[in-house]
Amino acid sequence: MGLLSILRKLKAREKEMRILILGLDNAGKTTILKCINGEDTSEISPTLGFNIKTLEHNGFKLNIWDVGGQKSIRSYWRNYFEQTDGLVWVVDSADRPDRMEDCRRELAALLQEERLAGATLLIFANKQDLPSARTKEQIAEILKLADIQTHHWHIESCSAVTGDRLLKGMDWIVGDIADRVFMLD
Repeated sequence: MGLLSILRKLKAREKEMRILILGLDNAGKTTILKCINGEDTSEISPTLGFNIKTLEHNGFKLNIWDVGGQKSIRSYWRNYFEQTDGLVWVVDSADRPDRMEDCRRELAALLQEERLAGATLLIFANKQDLPSARTKEQIAEILKLADIQTHHWHIESCSAVTGDRLLKGMDWIVGDIADRVFMLD
């Protein structure tokens, strides 16, 4: 038995998942993490490094890494890729067109990363509570999601402020990872 299969069996027994939350700065990554963890979201400052939360969801232990999205920090994202089971990409649905293009480029680059190969991808089309928010269909088109053949992906409209549809998205990513990684005998 190879080391990888031993590690997978160990991971399966512990039912642990590593999820990375990325996106441009001010997309709502930390607010989403705090909201799904039941924490106060009234005052959130930009994440200059990273936050790690461990929480239980549907019988799984989730180690969620929320990494800052400022342009100066993005080159360090690759330091967090190892053993990632799922990637949550957070989009500010009301962002400016030039930022949406940055968002598309950054996501496309991430999906080329070898260490993220096969990771489940959840896109949160956040800030749906704002009147200027694009629909998840518009976001999917801007990000060219239909072209993604390398990852299982799903897009979910949400609002980190109201909590709307966050759990639905988390249910999907945890379920997809469970089906893929924890094929328990």
